Amino acid sequence: MLPFQPYQELAQELLPLTLDGDDGSHDVAHLHRVWKNVRQISRNEGGDLRILCAAVLLHDCVTVEKNSPQRHLASRMAAEKAATTLAKLNWATADIEKTAHAIEAHSFSAAILPQTLEAKILQDADRLDAIGMIGVARCFYIGGRMRSALYDAADPLAQRRQYDDKRFTLDHFETKLFKLQDKFQTSTGRTLAAQRTARMQRFLNELQEEV
Repeated sequence: MLPFQPYQELAQELLPLTLDGDDGSHDVAHLHRVWKNVRQISRNEGGDLRILCAAVLLHDCVTVEKNSPQRHLASRMAAEKAATTLAKLNWATADIEKTAHAIEAHSFSAAILPQTLEAKILQDADRLDAIGMIGVARCFYIGGRMRSALYDAADPLAQRRQYDDKRFTLDHFETKLFKLQDKFQTSTGRTLAAQRTARMQRFLNELQEEV
């Protein structure tokens, strides 16, 4: 199946505007996966797929590094850029507002409560890509970008120290990734999140054996 079906024309219009920067955890492949998650959730939950597709394509159109003090503003800036972009494509004001809200509310660091079904679905779909095996891969990729160590060799599981995921990538599992499953908005999202969280726990158990 082609990515972004049945909205290939919309994808062709928006893809050149969607990615800002060289972050391999927020690349075209990420957009493909989030759209796949959206379709999977939407089959059970509903939602306007056209709005969701635009929101997926534009949700990372402004990127800010994880360690930036402006990180919490990234989704707001992306929502503003998305609104301007869709207005140029003559979208209806109501649809632009729904898309922009979904984009602004998707971010964990923004801490905005999603008010619409589309916003809830996008948030869940994006967070699914932060957990499970792809979440493990992205976590260590980002840790490398931030020049963090893989783990604390003296105390990998932080049994005798405070967690510090800025210094040790493995700490991010406990400081954030394992907590995400409790924050999903839809029933389908919560089911998928539980499955992916179990995979991360198996990874951590097996990693512990090796180190």
